[in-house]
Amino acid sequence: MENKNDIVQFSIVKVVTEQFAIIEEAWQENAPINLNSNFRFAIDRNARLVAAFCQFKFEHNGIPFLKVEVSNHFQIAPASWKKFLRDNVTTLIPKGFMVHLGMITVGTARGVLHTKTEGTRFNEFILPTINVMDMIKDDVTFTEKIPAKGIR
Repeated sequence: MENKNDIVQFSIVKVVTEQFAIIEEAWQENAPINLNSNFRFAIDRNARLVAAFCQFKFEHNGIPFLKVEVSNHFQIAPASWKKFLRDNVTTLIPKGFMVHLGMITVGTARGVLHTKTEGTRFNEFILPTINVMDMIKDDVTFTEKIPAKGIR
């Protein structure tokens, strides 16, 4: 049973298609295909927001022919956000929660890819199931940079 203290209350407040491209001239019939993926995260401490970005590139020999990147922006409830704060500049978000946000974002990317390629020959390329736990290995720590005090 999940510990009630580990539950994070949140909602999705924004979905953005950051990038989408079909590069027809890079497509090669019957050539081996590689799928590259990338995750990144950002926060806004004041607004209690976590943004999860995922990018996928279908490639032939390192040259992309299909690319999609999406971001989901999540608002964290005040009581949950407070648990993430370590001091005035450090925010630590547990791995399990970041994996959850990553999985939601991969699902969003899968839907965007399908919608954007629907009716084209590129609709056959579907994002496979992805073990986000293998990609996000640790808790994620964000540290704000405090501007140095200058001489006035």
